[in-house]
Amino acid sequence: MIYEAVIITRNEDGTNRIAPLGYQEIDGFIVLSPFRPSATLANLERTNQAVINLTDNVGVIAGCLTGHYDWPTVETKGVDGARLEDTLAHLEIEIDHIEKDDIRPRFFCTIKNHENHQPFKGFNRAKSAVLETAILTSRLHMLSKEKIDAELEYLTIAIDKTAGPQELEAWGWLKDKINAFRTTH
Repeated sequence: MIYEAVIITRNEDGTNRIAPLGYQEIDGFIVLSPFRPSATLANLERTNQAVINLTDNVGVIAGCLTGHYDWPTVETKGVDGARLEDTLAHLEIEIDHIEKDDIRPRFFCTIKNHENHQPFKGFNRAKSAVLETAILTSRLHMLSKEKIDAELEYLTIAIDKTAGPQELEAWGWLKDKINAFRTTH
């Protein structure tokens, strides 16, 4: 099973790199598998640590895919890193070992610190729709216009019925990115 989360790594200049990334739990390890090339992968290789944010703020995920990176953070205790200020919980992780691969290495990590910050309030279909649209948006170069349109038509139902301001803003960012892609391709 892959869990969708937001990972924060440190860039070489000390700034935070905030990016959506799925993770798995395998044999007691947290496993990250970013594709090459990526800044997140380079940061993991250089620092051997990261912070996984368990958030229901889908605006962060949509924002990272659409150029909105300015999310407030708080310094962490167990690793030299930061977590999102608005997150339900976070895991501070350190790399134990790496399964090398030219395309998608796997980083097996241990948890150095885990903190809960807010309760999970329940499921929301609009949040799920934004998440699915974010994944769709990250694959625009691989999907047909018809596939994208069919998915958006279905996901719009959840947005129209259950979205709050946060989901509507994120949805707008993603729709703008899709429309911009279509004008250039």
